[in-house]
Amino acid sequence: MRLLLISNSTNPGEQYLEYPKQNIRNFLGNECVNALFIPYAAVTFSYDEYEAKVSERFREIGHNLISVHRFKNPVEAVINAEAIVVGGGNTWKLLKMIRENHLIEAVRQKVLSGTPYTGWSAGSNMACPTIMTTNDMPVVYPGSFEAFNLIPFQINPHYLDAGPDGHAGETREQRIEEFLEENSSVYVAGLRESTMLLREGSKLLLYGNRKMRLFKKGNTPLELGNSDDLSFLLE
Repeated sequence: MRLLLISNSTNPGEQYLEYPKQNIRNFLGNECVNALFIPYAAVTFSYDEYEAKVSERFREIGHNLISVHRFKNPVEAVINAEAIVVGGGNTWKLLKMIRENHLIEAVRQKVLSGTPYTGWSAGSNMACPTIMTTNDMPVVYPGSFEAFNLIPFQINPHYLDAGPDGHAGETREQRIEEFLEENSSVYVAGLRESTMLLREGSKLLLYGNRKMRLFKKGNTPLELGNSDDLSFLLE
């Protein structure tokens, strides 16, 4: 299995997908790949707009991209894809549309067979067993929290160590602790901005200039970086 799971698409002052584009290029390889894009996390803009924005970046790194919404048969489009790309946005809307188009098992089987999968933010959440550690407001009900289940742990993208100035609510760490209170056997990886997880078979590594914060009920959170082997999370 090959996965590239990115925390965020854009850093302040950068163009869209600027910081991870070379990682995506390295992940997909030097030969041109025809990637299938899943844009369903878009809420306030169209799938056409989303496809245009992402495909522009993919052309820059030598790859083609077409959105699944252009196909009459989305499952067939997944079966024929050379790579699966899942964009960020609202995770609840993303899962709802994936379920309505019968893509959970199609994507899972495609990726298990070796097709590369990359996503950012909500697209990284979708690689987890569930979307229960997303930050997004549930603007729709997807019918189930179960996602692609490509990794056995949960990801919290855009992880922040503290709340914004003037914010009196719970920190991200406190919210994750609440999740772990009800889901005590699960690891949660807090992916800070500008970081990503690369899975190559049974090997898992962190890329980026910041560390990942790893949570498990009953354990002190760990700070893990590029030099750490994270493969134990796949067991």
